[in-house]
Amino acid sequence: MINLKKCVFLQSQLEYLGHIITAEGVQVDGKKITSMVQWPKPANVRELRGFLGLTGYYRRFVQNYGKIARPLTNLLKKDAFQWNDETQQAFDSLKKAMTMVPVLRMPDFSQPFVIEADASGFGIGAVLMQEGRPIAYHSQLLSKSSQQLSAYQRELMAVALAVKKWHHYLMGHHFIIKTDQKALKYLLEQRVMDGEQQKWVSKLLGYQFEIRYKPGRENSAADALSRRRGESEFQAFSIRQCEELTDWDKKVQQDEQLSEIYRELITEKCTRPG
Repeated sequence: MINLKKCVFLQSQLEYLGHIITAEGVQVDGKKITSMVQWPKPANVRELRGFLGLTGYYRRFVQNYGKIARPLTNLLKKDAFQWNDETQQAFDSLKKAMTMVPVLRMPDFSQPFVIEADASGFGIGAVLMQEGRPIAYHSQLLSKSSQQLSAYQRELMAVALAVKKWHHYLMGHHFIIKTDQKALKYLLEQRVMDGEQQKWVSKLLGYQFEIRYKPGRENSAADALSRRRGESEFQAFSIRQCEELTDWDKKVQQDEQLSEIYRELITEKCTRPG
């Protein structure tokens, strides 16, 4: 039988497990936000764990949560608790971020899900979306060994971990993965893979999806989640993709000296040394 004391009807919003559910979507309970903002500066690891536990419960609402909280999570290591200007700034930034969390869209299983994933030299980021509105954010810092992987392998890892994170939404449904690593478009057509690639590809088996290329400048949400301070020197590296050859060829044709060398090469009449 229904216990009427535990039931409510005709409500415009509903509080459930620390979330407020409305017709617009899901948002954080304002009382919890107030608790975070008023949280005093932690004096020890136990108090810091309490703060991170509360904010971490809502990390799906916060873009770039892992990056913001990293100076604080580092203090949880053995004998590492030492409050300084950097940790105070992270503490204040995380409080501010929690006051600006968006209203997340409620999932609609009649509509396709979209994952935008990206990886930098230090972390990965992903956004689960429908019709351009976020359902959840995810960010994760990479281990030292993972940082040594190639850009392709890190991008593949970002995709696989995002699918695993949101498998309860994706299993049994066709969904779209957007990435700025164009080579991933042909992921399921590739035959030669090393052990690392096989490990991540195996985690995608059983899902129905297609991978679409989205240039990094258009993939701003996931890109921002994967970025962190101190990696700007790596942003100067790039990998030439086949789609750039057309532009490259045009530039060669516009250069008088290069175009002359090009004509000699294709006619096998080049006598230049080297």
